[in-house]
Amino acid sequence: MEGFDLVSDGVVAHEPNIALSSSVVKGFFVKTKKCLILLNILLARRTSLIFARTFVNVVLRRQGVSERGEGMKIVVVGAGAMGSLFGGLLAHAGEEVCLVDLWKAHIEAIQSQGLILEEPEGPLTLPLRATTDVASAGKADLVLLFVKAYDTERAVTQSLVLEKEDTLFLSLQNGLGNGEVISQHVDPSRVLLGVTNHGATVLGPGRIRHAGRGKSYLGALRGGRTNRLEEIARVFCQAGLETELTEQIEELIWEKLLVNVGINALAALTGLKNGELLDHPETLMLMEAMVSEAAQVARAKGIRIHADPFQKVIEVARATGANRCSMGQDLDHRRRTEIDVINGAVVREAKRLGIPVPYNEMITALVKVIERRF
Repeated sequence: MEGFDLVSDGVVAHEPNIALSSSVVKGFFVKTKKCLILLNILLARRTSLIFARTFVNVVLRRQGVSERGEGMKIVVVGAGAMGSLFGGLLAHAGEEVCLVDLWKAHIEAIQSQGLILEEPEGPLTLPLRATTDVASAGKADLVLLFVKAYDTERAVTQSLVLEKEDTLFLSLQNGLGNGEVISQHVDPSRVLLGVTNHGATVLGPGRIRHAGRGKSYLGALRGGRTNRLEEIARVFCQAGLETELTEQIEELIWEKLLVNVGINALAALTGLKNGELLDHPETLMLMEAMVSEAAQVARAKGIRIHADPFQKVIEVARATGANRCSMGQDLDHRRRTEIDVINGAVVREAKRLGIPVPYNEMITALVKVIERRF
């Protein structure tokens, strides 16, 4: 069975062939002949490549053998919906993963029963390590940050106990400025940024729903490609998390920011679901005004953006029509929001550039007034 390439701007993540080296196969066959027979049955029945590769990786690791050599040790800091999704799928693919979060009930549920992941095809129970004590996770090859943006500095400083001389820190968080915060505490050459189009929802302690599949994009804070960055992309792909590397990660972060600018705060304040924002001329007008302001700021910074960013926002709102956005869920549960790194970030950049952004200023102020009541 041949591998396949995921290409972005040239060479990106290559999904290695399922065939292993002859020496590995020989040792593996001797130890796990029955497992190979089962694998052949799975492949004959056209089982997905991702599932088949997951099967190979898990069995190899149980026999003390690895396709790539020693596996990647990944610590996920922030085990909410997205952190749990990525951590669970990476562990399911055979990587050594530990989830870290302060939500005790969630961590205890994972420790006792595994992470239950609701997929469209049915539920999966994914056993993996989980802890509320970051130091107990041990040294990591990759620290994957999914905490709320306002907790980035605290999370990074506490995660320094995970650091080796070559540990990489990858932020897949919302908003602007996370990379700069991380690089105040970590060598910038070891800071990676990303955006993901996957969606996930917490259903309860130890249980999440994979709400939407999409592609993830990774890039280095300082630009350039390295073997280790490509290795992370391969690991993600093998876990079913389609990933591309890009030299334009800042542009993609801004592209996602424009979508969040147009949807999140307005949906949070009105109590509407994403798709319901499109049903009212008043909300459409406000969405377009906020996105237009943010796009003007991006262009003034030299960021290349979508030719019609408001149309992109409409497409996302329609595609996620039944969703209650994360900022809306935060307000519903009387929690602090990420307004400061979304609309608030547009306001800060606009002031620095001398660009008026009254609609973003207004909605940022309204959300912060509500937050003060909590």
